[in-house]
Order: sequence, then structure tokens, then C-alpha cells
Amino acid sequence: MHLHNVYFSLKDQSPEAMQSLIDDCITYLSTQAGVLSFSCGILESELDRPVNDRDFDVSLHILFETRADHDAYQTEEQHQIFIERNKDNWATVRVFDTVVKSRK
Repeated sequence: MHLHNVYFSLKDQSPEAMQSLIDDCITYLSTQAGVLSFSCGILESELDRPVNDRDFDVSLHILFETRADHDAYQTEEQHQIFIERNKDNWATVRVFDTVVKSRK
């Protein structure tokens, strides 16, 4: 399985801007082929331990069945629409891709 984690830092950090990005994640990125799990959300403001990375506003987490599913997602029209709609508000985007195994 392939886990695709994306962390967005926004130029406009208003609650409305964060909700708009989350809404677009759900609309444009949650239904691609091979998606086993999808979630997105905002930084948990109350967890502020020394080990917490707090350098983001919104995160996206997609578990794909295969690397090929992930690769196809990257070029899909819905993904490209999502990027075009939202990229102007991105200060930084960090992507963490991981090959994962789950306990059966």
C-alpha cells in the first residue's frame, strides 16, 4: 500500500480559507480509483508538545492500494483541478509518501 500525506501551509490562514481547502480535498481528491482510505483536516491546536510539527494548517491523507494507483492519481483531471483552484493560497506544500503495511 502507498500512503500519501500532504501538509499545506496557507497564505490566508482564516478558518474560511482552511474550510474551503478541506471542502475541495473532499470534492476533488476522495474518489479516485484505488483509494482505500481518505481523510483531511486542520492542525490540532491543543497538541503543542516539543515533538509536534506545527508548521502546517491543513493536512491530507490518502491510502492507495498500490503505487500505480497513486501515480495515476497524480495526473488525473480532478487532481489537476484541485491544484489550479487552490495553489494561489499555498505558502508551502510538503508531501510525504510512504510504503506501508497494515496489521491483518
